[in-house]
Amino acid sequence: MDRPNIPFEILEHPADVGFLAHGRTLEELFANAALAMMSLGWELDAVEERERREIEATGEDTETLLYDWLSEILALADAERMVFRRFEVSELAEGRVRGTAWGEPLDKSRHNALTYVKAVTLHQFEVQETDQGWTARVYVDV
Repeated sequence: MDRPNIPFEILEHPADVGFLAHGRTLEELFANAALAMMSLGWELDAVEERERREIEATGEDTETLLYDWLSEILALADAERMVFRRFEVSELAEGRVRGTAWGEPLDKSRHNALTYVKAVTLHQFEVQETDQGWTARVYVDV
């Protein structure tokens, strides 16, 4: 299913939570996948872009690179107790991705928690090029 104008869709699965992320470019796909993952854990409307964090990940191929990018964002958000609402990829070269995440420290009085995302999984993980751009299927451990 090609839907380049929709940044992501939440996927139903009996044992996991997942999403399909879309992008016209790989950079847009990586940013939209990060946004989708964050939207599983928090209602992002209340999150303000008060702080920014630089993120870098490496991987052997596109799938590994996306997996590592998402894992790095999740680890950073967890370690620093941050909630991110926007992502931008500034560099995507063979084996490396660099980008920026905008958000703010977690404030439980303002940020409504949805699902605690523990980790990105490799279950049915895939990245595909389509006629309209790119799509990624990602499931997370909750």
